[in-house]
Formats: sequence, C-alpha cells, structure tokens
Amino acid sequence: MSEKLFERLQEIYPEMVSFRRDLHMYPELSHHEVNTPEKVACFLENLGLEVKRNVGGRGVTGLLKGGKPGKTVALRADFDALPIQEENEVEYKSRIPGVMHACGHDVHTAALLGVAKILSEVKDQLEGNVLFIHQFAEEVIPGGAKSMIEDGCLDGADVIYGAHVWSTNRTGTIGVREGDAMAAGDTFEINIFGKGGHAATPHLTVDPIAAGSQLISNLQQVVARKVDPVKTAVVSVAAFNSGTGFNVIPDKARITGTVRTFDEDVRSMIESLIGEMAHSTCKAVGATAKYEYVRGYPAVKNHPDETKRIERLAGKIVGEENVIHMPAQMGMEDFAYYLQKVPGTFFFVGGNSEGIEEFPHHHPRFDVDERSMIDIGKVFISAVFDYLSDEAAAERKPAKVQSN
Repeated sequence: MSEKLFERLQEIYPEMVSFRRDLHMYPELSHHEVNTPEKVACFLENLGLEVKRNVGGRGVTGLLKGGKPGKTVALRADFDALPIQEENEVEYKSRIPGVMHACGHDVHTAALLGVAKILSEVKDQLEGNVLFIHQFAEEVIPGGAKSMIEDGCLDGADVIYGAHVWSTNRTGTIGVREGDAMAAGDTFEINIFGKGGHAATPHLTVDPIAAGSQLISNLQQVVARKVDPVKTAVVSVAAFNSGTGFNVIPDKARITGTVRTFDEDVRSMIESLIGEMAHSTCKAVGATAKYEYVRGYPAVKNHPDETKRIERLAGKIVGEENVIHMPAQMGMEDFAYYLQKVPGTFFFVGGNSEGIEEFPHHHPRFDVDERSMIDIGKVFISAVFDYLSDEAAAERKPAKVQSN
C-alpha cells in the first residue's frame, strides 16, 4: 500500500509544486490571510471533504471520513507569510511588496494538500478519519492555533502530527526529538522615565539612557547566575530606543526583548526577575520603570510514543542513517497548543540541497528544496495508516477472559 501511495505522491508532485509556487508568489501576512484560506478550502472541497472556513478566525479544516469506523488523525500545516522583502531572483518570487514566505509555510500547505488528495483517493481503505488543519497566523503571538482549538478544530481528534521544513538540514533527512523540542517564547518591554536636559549638564538630569544601559548589563546575569545550568533559557534584548539629538539627554527610553525557556518554573522566575531588576536599577539612579511581560507560545513538548512512531516510520522512508535526533530549538511554534490537548509530535524535514544557497529561516533569501514536500507527504501518509491500523487492531483484539 505505502509504495503505491508513494508512487502516486510522485505523480502529483508537479501539482504540489504549482500550488506551492502560487502561494509563494502571493503571500499574505498573519491575520490578513484572505485568498490563501479560500484556495485551500476550495481544493479540499473539490476532494469531497467536509470543509469548515473561518475556524478560529481565518483557519480551514477538512475532514476525510474513512470507509471504516475508527480513530481520527489530525495533520496540521500553517499558511501565513512574513513582512520581509524577498531578494531571491526566481520565477516564483513574491509579487507582493514587503511580504514573503520566508519560513516554508507555503511548502507545508502544499504538502498537506497533496496528502489530502492521495488519502481521499483511498478513503475506503482507511480504518478511521483524517482531519486536515490549515492554520493561519503562526508567526505572531497569540497565533492561530489557540483560537482554532477554542473554536473546536481538534474536536474528535485522537492524535496530531505536524512538520516543519528545515533549511539547514539536507534534503532526504527527517529530524525528530522526544520531549522538549521548541522553546516557549515570551516578550518583554521596559519603559524607563527620567528627566531630560542638556547633555553638557548631566548632573541636572536623570538619564534614562544610563539607567537602560545598566539594566541591559544586569539582565545578562539572569540566566548566568539565576537559572540552573542544566535548564536552558535565553534572555535577549533586541531593541533599545531613546533620544533624538547628540546634545540632548531624553526623558525616556524603551527596551524590548524576548525570553525563551522550556521549564515553566524557570519561565515564571525570569518573568519576575526582569521586573525586579527593572525597578531596582531605575530606582538606584532616580528613574522609574514601567514593565510589561507578555507570554507567548508554550514549549513544544513531543509525546514519546508518537515521536517513536515517526522515528520508526522515517527510518523506513529515508533510511535510519538519515534520521536525525534534533537538538532542542530555541525558536517557538504554536503547534505546542495542539500537543497540550492531544498526543502527537512535531518533526523536521530537511530542505537543503546542492544548487540552493543556504540561508536561515526569516531571511530575505530563504528558499528550500521543493522535494521536501515528498518527504513530508510520505511521513504523513505512513503515520495515518500506521496509527489507524494500530488502533483498529487494538479494537479488534478480544478481551482476555479471566477464569475462576
């Protein structure tokens, strides 16, 4: 069965490439997706799936009912783009100024649509159902996953799988990680209020730049001296804005940054420590601080059984030597919300090959090998049949009769 479906995947590969390139040429920003979800919904409707639009906002789901009763496997892809001006010179370059698919969401979407097409052709052989989740707004907090779940997108789902193309892993590899896979991502903003004046008489001012500089230095001690060394955390200041002239000490300054963690206790401790440091550092020089901490996505924590399932299947698809045990990633992903509701796992598919210059995700020259869609499709298809057949076999297994 698998080999025939894999051959079929190769046959429709040009269609997947065409869909991916269409999305790439006409990307849409998070929470502004209009044409993309409509294209996805129409594609799924043409396959005969039960389609729901505007799920949680701009999300789309499609339910494929198998020919036999059983469990429901959910598969998820995201479809939003980023506010980046594309610098690649390719025929499918973005036609939308300042907007680009620079993270592979177009690849994820096209791959999942290919899977939907193939599974719809063999639905009578499915011992259960497949739920296709096409998510909007993964790139911005609070993200689309949370609102889609609240709107019932996971109702009836027993397990979920998600994939991310990875530009630094070579094509033909599949990365897995059990447990902590991607970090929780939070943001903080500190506004410092002092007393401005002439730069030639700093003693008559309360300098928010001096206070902010000291605070940034102090923040480096949060992870270095407060977090258990065996527990990973990142505190990064990403912006420090203040002043407009060379001879004017301003009234205020603004510091923004991000925190990445896996452990919830560490996360809460850092949130508290940054606030304490902000207020105490500013107070020491006569300034005041206003502190805001916004919790973003929780950590992606892959379930052991389903991660082992994907690892086993991936070994059959690409060879065990091409299965990578990924290190924990400090990037964040709102796939975490799905994993808080049902078992599942999030895996990584290599997208780097000869002829494609390697650039990181969110770079204006980001691009990946489109053949990664084949690997995503193979893993999804294999996971669906493997999970559903396992569950169906368990249902058919007669209960042991205990004799007295």
